[in-house]
Amino acid sequence: MKIFLNGQPREIAANDVASLVAELGFANGTVLIERNGTALRPDEWTQPLAPDDQIELLRIVAGG
Repeated sequence: MKIFLNGQPREIAANDVASLVAELGFANGTVLIERNGTALRPDEWTQPLAPDDQIELLRIVAGG
């Protein structure tokens, strides 16, 4: 399925946000997700993805 990830078209095998995070190699708790302009809580990551969804993924990093 084709989605837009951070503004770029991308073919994915995942069928929900949680699977997408895993497919991209990120651990839970290390990213923030926005789907079609709405920020998602981790308990909402089971929502199914649809073709042409707009996903914004922000990686959380710690530093000093």
